[in-house]
Amino acid sequence: MENNQANRLKGTERIVSMLNEFFGNVPGTTELQATNPFSRARAIARGAARKAAAVSGALAIPAGPLGLFTILPDLLAIWRIQSQMVADIAGSFGKTPHLSREQMIYCLFRHAASQAVRDLVVRVGERYIIRRASLELIERVLQKVGLRISQQVAGRFISRWLPIIGAFGVGAYAYYDTAKVARTAIALFQEEIAEEPDADAPPATPALVH
Repeated sequence: MENNQANRLKGTERIVSMLNEFFGNVPGTTELQATNPFSRARAIARGAARKAAAVSGALAIPAGPLGLFTILPDLLAIWRIQSQMVADIAGSFGKTPHLSREQMIYCLFRHAASQAVRDLVVRVGERYIIRRASLELIERVLQKVGLRISQQVAGRFISRWLPIIGAFGVGAYAYYDTAKVARTAIALFQEEIAEEPDADAPPATPALVH
């Protein structure tokens, strides 16, 4: 029992370390504001979801113990695809100059760990409030996200022992997960966005981003 708890703790710490390193930078995009941003964003989402499914499914093909080593690379590959998708969707809505780490974390994990990211982005009426977070708050948020992901990873171990069926299931989940991220990004970037300077500081007058 103690060994299992220690292993889970180590797994969570490794995932949190990956998250901290991954979100050190926000990806850029060459996507320009579209005449019909909804249509363009949905096209970006479909392409990213298909790519995520293909990559994740391929990484799940190795069976048995070998397959277990592909779980964390799989997570990292999907985050990269999804983060680029979010950046491109932001571009299609003309929000690229204001894309922040807080928004990226929110888009990637709102559907899977909504409680963890609630301190970063709040919807108020027809606009979203983005709270510029201190490093300490970002660390706390990513700790919560990492714990949630580590719990989900346990289910992926089973799929690694079923090479074909498991790969199909993993790929389908990656498609579904990426589509959820896209929906969050579209919902965010289609609205006005207001920024507050620091989530740990007293609230300031928000600056609107149209």
